[in-house]
Amino acid sequence: MGTISMDGCTSGVQPEYDRMKEVKAFDDTKTGVKGLVDSGAKKLPKMFIRPCHELEEELKTPSVKLQVPVINLEGIGNKNGYEEIVKQVLDASEKWGFFQVVNHGISMEVLNNMLQGIRMFHEQDAEVKKKFYTRERGKRVLYSSNYDLYFSRFANWRDTLSVNNTNSGHLDPKELPEICRDVMLEYSNQVLNLSDVLLELISVALGLKPHYLKETECTKGWTAVFHYYPACPAPDLTLGASKHTDPSFLTILLQDQIGGLQVLHQNQWVDVQPIPGALVVNIGDILQIMSNDKIKSVYHRVRANQVGPRVSAAFFFKGLLSSPRLYGPIKELISEDNPAIYREFTLSAFQTHFFSRPLDEPPFEYYKLQNHGHEE
Repeated sequence: MGTISMDGCTSGVQPEYDRMKEVKAFDDTKTGVKGLVDSGAKKLPKMFIRPCHELEEELKTPSVKLQVPVINLEGIGNKNGYEEIVKQVLDASEKWGFFQVVNHGISMEVLNNMLQGIRMFHEQDAEVKKKFYTRERGKRVLYSSNYDLYFSRFANWRDTLSVNNTNSGHLDPKELPEICRDVMLEYSNQVLNLSDVLLELISVALGLKPHYLKETECTKGWTAVFHYYPACPAPDLTLGASKHTDPSFLTILLQDQIGGLQVLHQNQWVDVQPIPGALVVNIGDILQIMSNDKIKSVYHRVRANQVGPRVSAAFFFKGLLSSPRLYGPIKELISEDNPAIYREFTLSAFQTHFFSRPLDEPPFEYYKLQNHGHEE
């Protein structure tokens, strides 16, 4: 895990430090973490430093060299190849909650253009970017740094461009930033096609009809986040993204070759090693609940890095928040021997609950039947 300097760690809150004042001043610049770096900051501002107990816990965490499963989709067109891929998807989804896919049908050119488009947006003139800067979650396209900036224990070292169509299922291309509009449209269309393939594989792996998950309309609404993680002056004292699970059905991530994404596996952090041309897939919280805990949504995080910028594009398939449909354990997967663990909920209620809790607190206890005797 490397050596962590505790120099930035102070036990107890210093009375002269006003975190809210520092956070507000940072937010008011509307230039995010990149703005700090561009201003010549050589020291990590206190608002980004993790609490002491977390840094101390990090020192006890063993470094493990394991490989997140890599699944080759090349043989998906023939019966034997398809069945083998289904087995691999089930195994990875049950044991890891994460896997990488190669030969997924999206060209290296499109992947590289998407990564370049993210860099171009974040590295363009600050005054142009500021037009997109807001904390209004209802906006379909927004640029900000740390959606939970005002209530997190510490800020993460990253900036984000978000595109959200979960309210209507529609997006006017003119709303997208001009500098990366074309590649965003191309990449999002191809990722949507890939999501159909992955949901079919997961459906079959769970013993359901191939189109079962697709027919739940879980890909009708999605949020795409385009992260930019500048080089950090003290990466051991902060994180690029705090540990969390995803409030989605499924997430598909494109990352560059710098690395930093880690998955919690058997209580150890495992690096998701970048593979050229690969995409990272992980099970979201909603799919874990629908599978009645058969497949897992697991903690993951992004380490800060002295090398950068790191860029990534994550598509969270969340369904339409306007849908009145109730989601919960799939009837075909429950029985007397395997009763439902969770209650049903609407997607709107699920997302509201996500934004009301700390990022690192998963939703599973909240939705367990013994904790709530009602449906939403």
